[in-house]
Amino acid sequence: MDELEKMLLLQIADLHKVPDGAYNIRKNGEGDGRRCTEHIQIETKTDGKQGIDVKIAPNTVNESVHIPVVITKSDYKELVYNDFYVGENADVLIIAGCGIHNCGTETAEHSGVHTFHLGKGAKVRYVEKHYGSGDGNGANVMNPQTVIFLGEDARLEMETTQIKGIDSTVRTTEATLEKGASLVIREKLYTHGNQLAKTDFTVHLNGENSGADVVSRSVAAGESRQEFVSRINGNAPCHGHTECDAIIMENAKVTAVPELTAGCVDAELIHEAAIGKIAGEQLTKLMTLGLTEQEAEEQIIKGFLS
Repeated sequence: MDELEKMLLLQIADLHKVPDGAYNIRKNGEGDGRRCTEHIQIETKTDGKQGIDVKIAPNTVNESVHIPVVITKSDYKELVYNDFYVGENADVLIIAGCGIHNCGTETAEHSGVHTFHLGKGAKVRYVEKHYGSGDGNGANVMNPQTVIFLGEDARLEMETTQIKGIDSTVRTTEATLEKGASLVIREKLYTHGNQLAKTDFTVHLNGENSGADVVSRSVAAGESRQEFVSRINGNAPCHGHTECDAIIMENAKVTAVPELTAGCVDAELIHEAAIGKIAGEQLTKLMTLGLTEQEAEEQIIKGFLS
């Protein structure tokens, strides 16, 4: 790995070196390293689509999969399909993410479709980070799509973070939950300049005692725009909660649209949305400790998104 690739991998996957365990590293549309383990197999797709199939054996525990993507070209676009098949009672960590370094004048774009199939009792913690850098002349675009199928008593914890430098992103997630399944989503976003971020969550709670907890926290600064839509459909006795908390600064604009549909008398669904500026007393308190107004804002934002 060269120094640029190491920097991007550190930002999106906290990697200082080639990871232990199973991994697949993709750079500018080509494979840049792969390792399988006894219980985790990674295979290149054979259906004509770009991407991989990750197959995790039943009862696999305490193992991880890293699948970062690095783009260092301008005037480059790709669409990648990654499918994860997680066997019954497995309990694993999956770390994904994409880093773009664009020093050209054209657009660099990564679009990815990640589909999760979790068997009965399977558990996955999924971490995805997006990061962009470059000289600012070419646009960095990322459009992640996540499709989730949770079998009986399966659980997926999903943490998504847009760190910085992404000019446009459309983030789409759709999940279907069976009996006793649970989904936890934590989204963190920061936009500035003229950036645009759109988030669209749809969760179908089809199984008895299924549950979803979807929370988005975001900061919109400059002239940036954010749109957040979250739908929870309760089609059985279930529990659903969706929440959007946003800090708005300068001339930014934030739209939040929570939508709940109950198709069962025993569906319990809650939505919350809050958009506002940084409280003056918070700034004053930190400034009395010796921070400048800008430093105080940075500390408040850091704490809000942590």
